[in-house]
Amino acid sequence: MEIIESIEVMRERSRELRKRGKTISLVPTMGYLHDGHLFLLQEGRRRADCLVISIYVNPTQFSPGEDFERYPRDFERDVALSRQSGVDIIFCPDSKDMYPEGYLTFINVEEMTRELCGLTRPNYFRGVTTICAKLFNIVAPHLAIFGKKDFQQYQVIRQMVRDLNMDLEIVGLPTVREKGGLAMSSRNVYLTAEERESALGLSAALKLAQDMYQRGERDAGAILAQARRVIEERPGVVIDYAKIVSTASMKEVARIEGEAVFALAVKVGATRLIDNHVFGDALEI
Repeated sequence: MEIIESIEVMRERSRELRKRGKTISLVPTMGYLHDGHLFLLQEGRRRADCLVISIYVNPTQFSPGEDFERYPRDFERDVALSRQSGVDIIFCPDSKDMYPEGYLTFINVEEMTRELCGLTRPNYFRGVTTICAKLFNIVAPHLAIFGKKDFQQYQVIRQMVRDLNMDLEIVGLPTVREKGGLAMSSRNVYLTAEERESALGLSAALKLAQDMYQRGERDAGAILAQARRVIEERPGVVIDYAKIVSTASMKEVARIEGEAVFALAVKVGATRLIDNHVFGDALEI
């Protein structure tokens, strides 16, 4: 396994691999790897000759007052887990190279980034699309793999790739959950034992919503009223949003007629957690 910090070295390595007819898969991460990341790496290993993981805590997707400085980091552990997962290259650039002095260029995906997380995290998607575009340009993967826990992010990246005619496939994989149903996230480390118990209200609400859908309920308001009650009865939680939206536009729907996703963002103590479920998909909790 090779660890590459230089943008030029990474770019040259990708050129060499492509000249030899090798396929490249990329799993973009901010590190502090957990089983959800390892699931993505497993798929990347299966689908390509060369598996690349990027480990980079991207400053441009954090707003002032968010947790950029305290975001969990453990590079040595990430290296060990990457090696165990069959990673060929870890790309871990430095911010002074990714955003050098005088940097002015950002990518905006309009409309769908104004909903859900875009309402309360105004810098988030601009930072995500910009860093992903940069990683795609540097690593030149044939496919990039994302978890659908960040469903809005997944859809925004797909939109960017389509709109900008980028030559790669975006692969989305189901959410990996802890025992009890909590969606795996690097930020779960912030939770106390009591907060972790409260956080289980997110997956419980999703399960209730799916059960109602399977029984024939299609009124979004009726489903949301019951689901919000499940979350709010837990101590120490504040709902940022709980919405049923179109999977294509991320705009709210009154009735579930096309494909729709129930998307949640909830603060448990000081920790903001997200989760979602696409109605009709399997939900194993």
